[in-house]
Amino acid sequence: MAEFRIQRKTSLTFDQAIARVTETLKAEGFGVLTQIDVQATLKEKIGADFRRYRILGACNPKLAFRALTTELEVGVMMPCNVIVYEGDDGKAVVTAIDPIATIASTHPGLNVIAGEVKFGLQRALAAIG
Repeated sequence: MAEFRIQRKTSLTFDQAIARVTETLKAEGFGVLTQIDVQATLKEKIGADFRRYRILGACNPKLAFRALTTELEVGVMMPCNVIVYEGDDGKAVVTAIDPIATIASTHPGLNVIAGEVKFGLQRALAAIG
């Protein structure tokens, strides 16, 4: 398993997981700023068929502000990506970036903030069901 991620395999369909992860992120103070439909983009740009796969750009504004005022350049790692894809069994898999392994590694002053972000992402993924 990769060390840069937090993952949750679900019993939900892809569409159910998209709706549920958006709700659970919101409950943890994160908004979804962007959504990239990877399946549609790959089909449109290169004609490739790919499984249902969406990248959600999640942001907790309070934590983002604290991180940016600690290290202005941390914005290159924002927002926190959360992916939802359809597994081979038809059930959704939800994976989030681990900010301890990514954001905190860039600046020692970001460790506490990255820990708070990770905790919120872990709680959101755990609440998906």
